[in-house]
Amino acid sequence: HRPIAVIPSLAIHLDRTANEERKVNAQTDAVPVLMLAEEEERSFQQILQQQLLQEYGDIDIEKILDYELSYYDCQSPVISGFNDEFISSARLDNLVSCYVGLRALLESDGLKPSMLVCFDHEEVGSASFSGAQGPFLQSVLQRLTNTPEKLTRLVIRSMMVSCDNAHGIHPNYAQKHDDNHRPLLNRGPVIKVNANQRYATNSETGAIFRQLCDEADVPVQDFVMRSDMACGSTIGPITASEIGVRTVDVGIPQWGMHSIRETCGSRDPHYLYQVLKGFYASDL
Repeated sequence: HRPIAVIPSLAIHLDRTANEERKVNAQTDAVPVLMLAEEEERSFQQILQQQLLQEYGDIDIEKILDYELSYYDCQSPVISGFNDEFISSARLDNLVSCYVGLRALLESDGLKPSMLVCFDHEEVGSASFSGAQGPFLQSVLQRLTNTPEKLTRLVIRSMMVSCDNAHGIHPNYAQKHDDNHRPLLNRGPVIKVNANQRYATNSETGAIFRQLCDEADVPVQDFVMRSDMACGSTIGPITASEIGVRTVDVGIPQWGMHSIRETCGSRDPHYLYQVLKGFYASDL
């Protein structure tokens, strides 16, 4: 409910080359500060217990058995730009797709069997019990269908839209994009293609998504990474190979992916919502 940590930067007065070739050492340069230490030595569990008792005095805590800490920007998102063109926030990648996908599912007509899956740990490899490379999705599908034959029929008749934000052309680093694939903010969702299958899109699934965009009157764009640069990946290829479902990789364009503050177009989430709502109602 409130900020409890800060990672202070070194003043440029003490590092005159900070804007030239500075590298951040994850071990020594990114240590969070949570409090001023007291003379009395205490375990971190004891510190957490004291804080919880101060904030929630009506609960009874004998001791803290274990804990997890995740640091993130807790400043509120904002709409920015002279004409409210942008959304600036932490973790747009990939909370945007999760939110938009859920809204589209809840507001679909409900006539077609549909599923929304939001996996954990996509940014660290997806190899976990709740990640895309884990057994969760396949287990759910097996329980829904009861028999291997019904599961096979279900998968063959299905298509997955893997939604994960895309790299919009950056106003300060346009040279990082292929000249023929330069997604712009507020120009609609992006179909992502990679010949090495870092994205799972093929001509069939890409064509289906383009048709869905046409039917929803939504603009659509393309993204292919420069051939001389490494390409990121998504859960699309992982799930496609684990389940065997045809897949298209898409996402809204944004700037500053994985930065503390990311930026996307304020109209693109609604564009994606319109397409996904049509997808949930489609016969493919």
